[in-house]
Amino acid sequence: MTNRAAPGRALSGIRILDLTRILAGPWATQILADLGAEVIKIEHPEGGDDTRSWGPPNVTDDAGQDRGAAYFHSANRGKKSVAIDIAHPEGQRTLRALTKASDVVIENFKVGGLAKYGLDYESLRRIRPDLVYCSITGFGQTGPYADRAGYDFLIQAMGGLMSVTGQSDGTPGAEPMKVGVALTDVLTGLYAVIGILAALRHRDATGEGQQIDMALLDVQVATLANQAMNYLATGKSPTRLGNAHPSIVPYQAFETSDGHVILAIGNDGQFARFCKVAGIPGLADDPRFATNPARVRNRTTLIPILQGVMSGRSMDDWIAGLNEASVPVGPINDLERVFDDPHVRARGMHTRPVDAEGAQLRGVASPLKLSQTPPIPPAAAPDLGADTQSVLTRLLDPLEFDINDLQAAGAVSFKGDRP
Repeated sequence: MTNRAAPGRALSGIRILDLTRILAGPWATQILADLGAEVIKIEHPEGGDDTRSWGPPNVTDDAGQDRGAAYFHSANRGKKSVAIDIAHPEGQRTLRALTKASDVVIENFKVGGLAKYGLDYESLRRIRPDLVYCSITGFGQTGPYADRAGYDFLIQAMGGLMSVTGQSDGTPGAEPMKVGVALTDVLTGLYAVIGILAALRHRDATGEGQQIDMALLDVQVATLANQAMNYLATGKSPTRLGNAHPSIVPYQAFETSDGHVILAIGNDGQFARFCKVAGIPGLADDPRFATNPARVRNRTTLIPILQGVMSGRSMDDWIAGLNEASVPVGPINDLERVFDDPHVRARGMHTRPVDAEGAQLRGVASPLKLSQTPPIPPAAAPDLGADTQSVLTRLLDPLEFDINDLQAAGAVSFKGDRP
């Protein structure tokens, strides 16, 4: 570890040098920051992370001051912002010095993009042999597509996710559809955290560092889960089924008298209980529908019957009755209803992070609930360059670096130096 661990923080003592931007990398480092690691986010002095300008909507603090794009705040809480120009020789020298003081470097530049600055893995491992270095790209460090740029939307398409998302062919609105959030980026961030933690465990056991090669396309293929195995088992590509499930019936959206609910019946006992609540108990004994394999084979017969029954009652009526019978059911909430949900509120998922000056913003909590080492209290995403002076003063050798000279040379900037 680079510094002493603090009690109650799982990753305290671990320092992360974060050279990522947009979403996959920042999502990973945000999780690490939640768990107590010190995350030093390196940003270009002019504009910083691209997502700082990906608004509106923007976030305002409790004083009504505009704090930048909501997108940026979604993935950068709890970090320190240090503004360094990596194209400047003194900026590169500064980053190499920060690497010596860090456990992990994480970056999402194009393959080979950091080599010209002497900031690639092979260069930095000579400075710190036990360094954990995580590279995130669209297609990985090897393979025929390695030099291509990769974005979440593109990878959802190339990696097969869009082929199984959307309405069925021949139905209204039928076309391949992306997921409503940049899911491949988020999943890649999660896998990057897993890889970093595994590499740190190996380093602590052996003293050896290593490079982690994370590719969005690899992650997308891996997380096709049962759909991928369905193809490998049959040789047939799964098709789009809208809100239906390829292997479980009934497991989809149904229209009630005043809205839609999700019915997620996972076993035959739940189906029997549903039929009792619905007033059609004999359907559960019908050999066409008594077991899940039978229901899958006969879905085109069963679903219209169930839809006819579901449309006769209200959402609240179905939700109350089916929950009482332990049958999984729920509404399709918009985000207003999500954050107003009593269970979401009870779980503390809407937070009020505070910045270094004490201003309060709005944010989303970490979902991790650890009894001994919970995530740190939420801290707001930093302003650009907010921590340049304090971090460099603390971590750079004053005999080798004069931070005022670095600023004067344009290698670094402090908060408010530039527009």
